[in-house]
Amino acid sequence: MKKRAVALGSVAAVVAAALTAVPHAASATSTALTWKKCATKDRPTLQCASLEVPLDHDRPHGERIALALSRVPHTAKTFQGPLLVNPGGPGGSGLAMAGPFADALPKKVAAQYDVIGFDPRGVGKSEPALNCRPGHFSPTRPTTVPATPALEEANVDRARAFARACAAKYADVLPFIDTVSAAKDLDAIRTALGARRINYFGYSYGTYLGAVYAKLHPHRVRRMALDSLVDPTGTWYANNLRQDYAFDARHKALMAWIARHDTTYELGKDPAKVEARWYAMRKALAEKPAGRKVGPAELEDTFLPGGYFNGYWPHLAEAFAAYVNRGKSAPLVEAYENLGAVDAAGENGYSVYTAVQCGDAAWPRDWRTWREDNDAVHAKAPFSTWNNAWYNAPCAFWPTRALTPPDVGNSALPPVLMFQATGDPATPYDGALTLHRKLRGSRLVVERGGGNHGVTLSGNACLDQHLADYLATGEVPVGGGGIDAVCEALPDPEPPSGKDGASGTGRGALSVPWSTMGA
Repeated sequence: MKKRAVALGSVAAVVAAALTAVPHAASATSTALTWKKCATKDRPTLQCASLEVPLDHDRPHGERIALALSRVPHTAKTFQGPLLVNPGGPGGSGLAMAGPFADALPKKVAAQYDVIGFDPRGVGKSEPALNCRPGHFSPTRPTTVPATPALEEANVDRARAFARACAAKYADVLPFIDTVSAAKDLDAIRTALGARRINYFGYSYGTYLGAVYAKLHPHRVRRMALDSLVDPTGTWYANNLRQDYAFDARHKALMAWIARHDTTYELGKDPAKVEARWYAMRKALAEKPAGRKVGPAELEDTFLPGGYFNGYWPHLAEAFAAYVNRGKSAPLVEAYENLGAVDAAGENGYSVYTAVQCGDAAWPRDWRTWREDNDAVHAKAPFSTWNNAWYNAPCAFWPTRALTPPDVGNSALPPVLMFQATGDPATPYDGALTLHRKLRGSRLVVERGGGNHGVTLSGNACLDQHLADYLATGEVPVGGGGIDAVCEALPDPEPPSGKDGASGTGRGALSVPWSTMGA
């Protein structure tokens, strides 16, 4: 799956900031958790703990690792048990998700649950936390489209170097950074919480993690809500190729939005011509990176978040227009720093992302297969195909043996509630239908016309009501075997007021959704 393990969401901006404020928690060497206060000004009831689990669940008395947990305790007399939340990835940190998630639910509903956030194995404040190759994303990177043998070789060498660095630093750990091991960790958390069953909410990759957990422990699932659904039959090489087409379509939607608002951005009224100007900008940045930071690869990194969340469109359009119309690089550099740059947390997330994706399933080991497949996709979807290929290319050289993905098909679950936007590029709609069919008795709520990734708790009252009703009472839409309920998407954003489209370019000026980039 794509892409950054950097959080995006209504959870994300809050999560990213909150992570620095959540201290290391007390460690539990048994199955009992010792919760300690780790309150912040915004989260006065927040508690933290640490749980030791086996590195290899097949060797329960062998080496152990630590998982970092957080909790917003229930306050109502009616207690519905723990609600574990996961933002996606793989590689996304969920430790700081508990508080914002609880806040986003109706108070009466949130009060009935212990909302549990956690950093999956290898992530964030869990130990050990992976960072295979610091500086791997330092600008400027080689141009992603391998127009010459030298460019292809530079990118292949970079991918191979990352895989070798992971092998050198984490040889003992890498074989156990995978989805099945993470799902087994969920059951260890359940046991430590003293719960007979768990409630679970997952975005993006978190939907696949939840489905795998449900396959392993169907009778331990009380309620499960999944938002932006991973196709479990395409893990992970095929899913990434499918994403490339979807992200290209979403990029075209952004170009069309800019064309509709030509009075603000003055980039043209024809979407095709606006798109041509974007590719001309990418070509120019190959010759002279903006601010010595933004070349073609970094430009793609900067605009990819616009595929996940249309709230970024005004910010991206402003930077695009400033560069093309006025020759100003600073807004583009600032957009990159806000949306595309990878910090140490992002390096950690990417290290876990590669470990999970490369280890979960087999990838082609012959580079010629990658070249042929990505050339074919790039010919039809040039926006981010090769960027995504290089993002995942360490899997061609990964040092561990690939596992066999489980078949998540399941008929032993209570009704699972699912949410999906029809135009989501990170988890395309057809794959969502596949997971819906796999989990018998599940209910699918579709956001018609939506293109964002992670759609609940982001302002759509129709979707949020379905989620609140489900968590409150277990109520689901009446099943019909296909789409069970439809909510209309929210309108695309409007440009900010002002002829020049000035919207404020700092991160604080951006409105963000819940989802995490990564899946």
